[in-house]
Amino acid sequence: MTTAPKKTARPASKPAASKAVTAPAKPATSARPGKGPATVGPVLSFQVSKTLRARIVAVLAALEAAPDDAGHGDALADLVADLTQAGMDYYYLEALRRAKVGFVGEQSARLGLSGAAGIISSVSRKFIVRMDKAQLLIVARHIRELG
Repeated sequence: MTTAPKKTARPASKPAASKAVTAPAKPATSARPGKGPATVGPVLSFQVSKTLRARIVAVLAALEAAPDDAGHGDALADLVADLTQAGMDYYYLEALRRAKVGFVGEQSARLGLSGAAGIISSVSRKFIVRMDKAQLLIVARHIRELG
């Protein structure tokens, strides 16, 4: 015969953690006419370097100005790879730096994320370089909407 595990009471010296009740965040909506569908729900973003921002603007402007020119797929795939790496750095590695996990912990995470970013970039490149001009313009518009 088995018995249910006994529930242990919290020691009196440690008060129970209070659960803060907060109002749910209001969904973000896009009021940008002509910029695609309205965004519904919370939005996360990350900062990019001035150099990467300049590349984003240059690649998208070149694609939008002359969508028939060759090379836009490669340029867009390179940009997506750099954005993937920047996002992983910002969301994961920056949190570890702020938490001060130490050099070994940060380098271990960097190695794992670098491998993941490499796989994502390899797969996305295969699709992006095969896209026609209409598809490339859709991806460009999406990237513009993110910024």
